[in-house]
Amino acid sequence: CWSQASRVIELVAVPPPGPGARLVLRPRRALSAGQFAGLFAALSLSTFLVAGYAFSQGNVFAPVFALLDAAFVAIVLRWVWRQGERVEEIALDARHLEVRRSAQAEPAFQAHPYWVRLSVAGGEGSRRVMLGSRGRQVEVGAFLSQDERRDLAAQLKLLLASASGRDQDQDHTLG
Repeated sequence: CWSQASRVIELVAVPPPGPGARLVLRPRRALSAGQFAGLFAALSLSTFLVAGYAFSQGNVFAPVFALLDAAFVAIVLRWVWRQGERVEEIALDARHLEVRRSAQAEPAFQAHPYWVRLSVAGGEGSRRVMLGSRGRQVEVGAFLSQDERRDLAAQLKLLLASASGRDQDQDHTLG
């Protein structure tokens, strides 16, 4: 899951001086842009073929419904594609941790890494990776699979320990 090929969780090294890293989280995509276009074309073609047959049998409303169906499918496929463009960035160095989301202009979370606590909340079916400091918490990687969230939590634990100069086992709770 951490290989550069999967590109779901990408570790980007920060140039010296000092320890630092940036994690870029992206949702997994099922289809490429071309495959989405092909899917839309196949669905629309089959809808219009059925509508054409229904029209030839006397259903004058079939082409209108086919057009409405094609428009609805196009809107839904576009929405699904836009959901795949979401990005979360977690940047940290020895003095600063910041979580940014592509949909927000301001950082979702900022804190000094020494005071950040990592926790994994929830049971086996619904784990949530949380970063917290000074009574404020933010969930990261909500769109990732369970295995990917486990990998994210392990990587964040190492990065936080490195950036804050603490021992890895010191007070970063993984539940």
